[in-house]
Amino acid sequence: MADNTLLLAFYGDDFTGSTDAMEALAKSGYRTVLFLAPPTAELLRRFEGIRCVGVAGTSRAKAPKDMEEELRPIMKELAVSGAPLVHYKTCSTFDSAPEVGSIGHAIRVSRDYFPSGQVVPLLVGAPALGRYTVFGNHFARMKDETYRLDRHPVMSRHPITPMDEADLRLHLGKQIDESIGLMNILELEGAFVDVLRRYKAKLTGSDSIVLHDVLDDERLLTSGGLLWETAGAEPQFVVGSSGIEYALTAYWKRIGLEATASAAKQPNVAAADRILAVSGSASPVSRQQIETALAQGFHGIRIAPEQIADGGSAPAELIEETVRRLREGQDVVLYTALGPDDPAIAATREKLAAAGLQGNESGEFIGGQLGRWTRRIVREAGLRRVVIAGGDTSGFVMKEMGGYGLEMLLPVSPGAPLCKLYSEDGETDGLEVALKGGQFGSPDYFMKVKTSASE
Repeated sequence: MADNTLLLAFYGDDFTGSTDAMEALAKSGYRTVLFLAPPTAELLRRFEGIRCVGVAGTSRAKAPKDMEEELRPIMKELAVSGAPLVHYKTCSTFDSAPEVGSIGHAIRVSRDYFPSGQVVPLLVGAPALGRYTVFGNHFARMKDETYRLDRHPVMSRHPITPMDEADLRLHLGKQIDESIGLMNILELEGAFVDVLRRYKAKLTGSDSIVLHDVLDDERLLTSGGLLWETAGAEPQFVVGSSGIEYALTAYWKRIGLEATASAAKQPNVAAADRILAVSGSASPVSRQQIETALAQGFHGIRIAPEQIADGGSAPAELIEETVRRLREGQDVVLYTALGPDDPAIAATREKLAAAGLQGNESGEFIGGQLGRWTRRIVREAGLRRVVIAGGDTSGFVMKEMGGYGLEMLLPVSPGAPLCKLYSEDGETDGLEVALKGGQFGSPDYFMKVKTSASE
């Protein structure tokens, strides 16, 4: 019988972010399975040597009321999972707003399931992803440049949650009326015993949330030690990006904490003969990836606004052409937009608004449509590998695919690995899926997903 003692449980506020956290753990050897709902003890017994569990959600795209309905049953279960740390996983760019994906509201709701009086650690920086926090201000790398978040060419123009404030304390302060402290880069310097003493003093002070600066891997390791060494007999609730997973795994390795008592045998993964890419992303990064895929021989099919806005049956011509191309051995990319300035975005919103769908409702509707079409195409074309682009899109698509869990097969690009889908449905069980947020992946990411294979 395997040792399935859990070290960490997490909830991801979108699916691509959830696979990002899973990747950070799995790459370090800590077997992690990402579920679509809190797993039962019976379900966990299917996975030998599991040490971390996640639940992939969609709260980043929801209004506070809808967030609360999703979060309460999940946090209630994760709090009694036996894991010493329970992580509310946010995007590494912390994009959120009081009315959509409010991290402050998530903290308020989740606190009900953890011991009263706990200070909530907050860590967002992740050097592996090009994310840094310095004196409370957050920075994100794009290509070879690193930008302060409120000057980032993508995040400052995000269509739903534009980031107009780089100081994460001020940004979060718009969502929750609490005192937010800081463990800054200077306080993270020195002998660990001294840093731990400083940190414990903050945990007994007047702040109810403490943000960690993250500049480099050395300080990230230190923060991992602070989180682990201050977790007590009661589960500790923590908030932030996959930087938390990178921090913890670095510290677990430092102290010799075994990854698994009985690790599962790694599967042999072959490159795919053809692949379907589905993009509901409007980011310039995704645009470049689509254009690169087209230049590499992918057949592109643009989804018209009237097709995505029609709540009826799937557009027959689009499905038939996609299936035919795939059966002929071609790679296909379906996409709703090419970048944030594509006029199709406004046209789609207009049509959805005419149908009574606004804001986050429209995102869920679009994702659901794409998910139903993707499942049908996978079945009719006999596919074994797909890639979904768009953080919010990925979550809603995966909910239509009929699975109950995901596990990383191979890293492809930081934060966007290739995964195996677990399903009770034989048509989708074992499907290889890569979920990519708008800001992640190299220009040739789609082709990389297709050609990824075990060494």
